[in-house]
Amino acid sequence: MKTLICDCNRSMPLTPALLGQVRQALAATPGASADGLEAAHHLLCRREAGAFQRAAQGGEPLLVGCTQEQRLFTELAAQTAGAPGLQERPIHFVNLRETAGWSRDAAQAGPKLAALIAAAQRPEPEPVPAVSYRSEGRCLVIGPAEAAEVAARQLAGTLEVTLLVDAAGGGGLTQSHDFPVHAGTLRRLSGWLGAFEAEWESRNPIDLDLCTRCNACVRACPEGAINLAWQVDLAACRGHRACVAACDSAGAIDFDRAPLISSQRFDLVLDLRASPAFTMHQPPQGYLHAGADPLRRAMALLQLRDWVGEFDKPRFVYYEQRLCAHSRNEQIGCDACVEVCSTRAIRSEPSAKGQTQGAGAARARGPGSAGLPPALGGRIMVEPHLCAGCGACTTVCPTGALSFRAPSAAEQGRRWQAMLSAYRAAGGRDAALLLHSQEGGTRLIDELGRAARLDASVHGVPARVLPVALWHTASTGLEVWLMALAHGASQVWVLLTGEEAPQYRQALGEQMAIAQAVVSGLGYAGEHFRLIEARDARDLAALDAALQAPSAQGVAAPTAVVAQADKRASLELALEHLIAQVPVVPAGLPEAIALPAAGAPLGTLRLDRQRCTLCLSCVGACPSQALADNPERPQLRFTEKNCVQCGLCVKTCPEDALQLEPRLWLADGARARKTARVLHEAEPAQCVRCGKPFGTLQALQAVMARIGHHPAFQGAAAERLKMCSDCRVIDMASRTREVRITDL
Repeated sequence: MKTLICDCNRSMPLTPALLGQVRQALAATPGASADGLEAAHHLLCRREAGAFQRAAQGGEPLLVGCTQEQRLFTELAAQTAGAPGLQERPIHFVNLRETAGWSRDAAQAGPKLAALIAAAQRPEPEPVPAVSYRSEGRCLVIGPAEAAEVAARQLAGTLEVTLLVDAAGGGGLTQSHDFPVHAGTLRRLSGWLGAFEAEWESRNPIDLDLCTRCNACVRACPEGAINLAWQVDLAACRGHRACVAACDSAGAIDFDRAPLISSQRFDLVLDLRASPAFTMHQPPQGYLHAGADPLRRAMALLQLRDWVGEFDKPRFVYYEQRLCAHSRNEQIGCDACVEVCSTRAIRSEPSAKGQTQGAGAARARGPGSAGLPPALGGRIMVEPHLCAGCGACTTVCPTGALSFRAPSAAEQGRRWQAMLSAYRAAGGRDAALLLHSQEGGTRLIDELGRAARLDASVHGVPARVLPVALWHTASTGLEVWLMALAHGASQVWVLLTGEEAPQYRQALGEQMAIAQAVVSGLGYAGEHFRLIEARDARDLAALDAALQAPSAQGVAAPTAVVAQADKRASLELALEHLIAQVPVVPAGLPEAIALPAAGAPLGTLRLDRQRCTLCLSCVGACPSQALADNPERPQLRFTEKNCVQCGLCVKTCPEDALQLEPRLWLADGARARKTARVLHEAEPAQCVRCGKPFGTLQALQAVMARIGHHPAFQGAAAERLKMCSDCRVIDMASRTREVRITDL
C-alpha cells in the first residue's frame, strides 16, 4: 500500500529522522508497507495536489494521512484521468494531525505514527450479511390536533400521512380534509422502519371519517363541549344531544357507539406527544419523538423525508444457540444479553424449544457439538431489525454464543496486534489503547487536538496513547482487552461520550473490574483499565488530564498468537500469556484470584457433599461441558476452564448443593483448571436381585426416606426400589404371572 502523509503547512514536526523511524518500523511489521514515506508533503490538498493525483493513477492501494480533506481527495481522484474508480480501488484515510501531530510531544510521536499507519493499512474486514428495510413513506403522526396537522402539511408531497389526534392535546384542525384523521389514545406501538404496527382506542362519539367539518355540532352544543378538532369533552357534556340533531344528515355522532379498537401498519412514526411511545435508550429506526421542541421537530421532519426507499445495515450480531447458557431444562441461567440490550432487540423465549435462528442454526449440530446436552427449555431471540449494533450483548456473553461481526473480535484483535507491533518496532513503550466511538469519540479527540494546537496549556493526545475508533464502545470486552495486554499494550481505556446507555456503562465497568482483578492478582503493577467520561468541548480539560495518567506494568515480551474467533479461546490464550509473563512476585502467585461476582465468566463450583445425591441433573443442565459424570462409577467431575458461571447447575440442583464462586485458579500454573477433577463420588448401590451397581447408596436412601412410608411402596414394592431397572421389570412381570396363575 502506498502511503502519503502531509505536515499540514509545517504544523507537524514530521522530520526526516522521525519518518525514518516510521519507515523502519513499518518495514518490520508483517502486513505493513513503508512505500511512499520518503518525505512528508506540506500542502498535499492544495499546492501539491499533483502528487496525490499521480499516486491515485497507480494501481496499488492508497492511504492518505489526512481525514479533514477526505471529501476533496475523493473528488480529486474521481476527476483524475487514468485513476481507477473508487469501487475498484477505494482510498483509505487516517487522521495523523489531531491524534498525533498536534500534541506537545509530537516530536516523539514516531512510534505512534507507525502504529496508526500500520492499523490503517490493514485490509477491510470481510463484509457481513445485511438486514433490509423497505419504507413506502406511510407515516403516522401522533399528537395534539393543531401540531399534528402542521407537521403533516410539512410532510405532504413526500410522505403519505395519517394523523392520530390526541384528544387531550388541545388545538383544532383546519376545515379542509386533506389527510386521514383518527381520534383516540394510542394503546400499542411496535415494530421498526417499514414495519410499525399501531393500535389505538377511540371513545369519541364523532366519527371523523363521516364528519364533514361543517361545525353545526360546535354551534349547537350548549356547554361548548365540542372543540374544533371535533372531539367531545364527555366530562363537560350534559346529554342534551343537540349535536346529534344538528348532525342528523351526516349521522357522524353516536353516543351509543362502543369504544373502537383500530390497528394499522405504517413505515414511519412521528410522535409529538410529551411522553414517547418507546422508553428504551435507543428507539427503533423509523420512530422519532420530537415532543413540543421546535428544533427537534424541524430536525425530525427533515429526517423523515429521507426514510423512503430500501435500506440495508449490517447484521451486527451472530447467534449460535449451541453455545448459549441462557436456558436448559426449563431453567433460566445467564440472561446478561437480555438485561444489557438498550433497544429490546433480545428477548427470552422459554417455550421456544428446538428452534433455530440465522447462521448459527445451520451449525447447531455441526462439528464440536457432539456430547453437548440438548437445549431443552428455551432460548434467546435476537431481532436484527431492532439491533443498533452496540455489541454490548456480545461483550457480556460469557460463552461467545453472541458474537460481534462488524468487525469481528478476531479481526479487531489482529488490527490491534499490528498497531502494537509497529509501535514497538519503532521503539515505543507503555502504549495505552484509547477505545472510542466513531462519532462522538472521534469528534472529541479531534477537538482536543485542535485545542492543543491553539492553546499551549493543552497537552493533546499523548504520544503513547493510541486512539482506536469502534462502531460502538460497548462492542469489546474482557477477552479482547486482555489479549491487547498480551500483545504488548500497557493499558486499555474506553472513552464514554454520553452516547452509551446506562446499562452499557455498568457492563463495561463490571468487565473492567474483572480484568483489573486478574492482572493485579498476577502481580502487574498499576491501573490497566479505565473508563474515561467526556461529553463535549466543556470536558476537554478533564479529558486532557485523564490521558496523561501514568503507565502501568505490561508484559516483558508480547505474544505472537493472534486473536481467535472463539471468545473463550481468545480469553484462554490471553490468560496463558499473562500468567507466563508474570513479573517477579516476592510472595509468589496466590492459589486463586478472587473475581467480582458481577459478570464474571470464570470460576469454580462449591459442592455440599452432605446434600449431593449424585443425581447428575447438573450435568444435563451444564451448557459448556464443565460438569461431567463417569460412566464407570458414581462421580461428578468438573473442569474449571469450561465453567462460564451461568448458574444453570445451581438452579437445576434439586438438593441446593451447589454454589458459584468466581475466581481464576492458578494451581499448578493454572494447568489444574484445565483438568477434570472429582467434585463428589459415592459407593454405588447394588441391585438386591442381580448385584449390578446402579445409582448411589445415598440417593437410594434419600428415595426410601421420602416415599418408603407410602402404602404403594410396601412389601415387594419396597424391595423393588432396591433393584436396577432391568430387574424391576423382570420382578414385576414374574409377580404378574404369579397373580394370573393364582386366579386360575
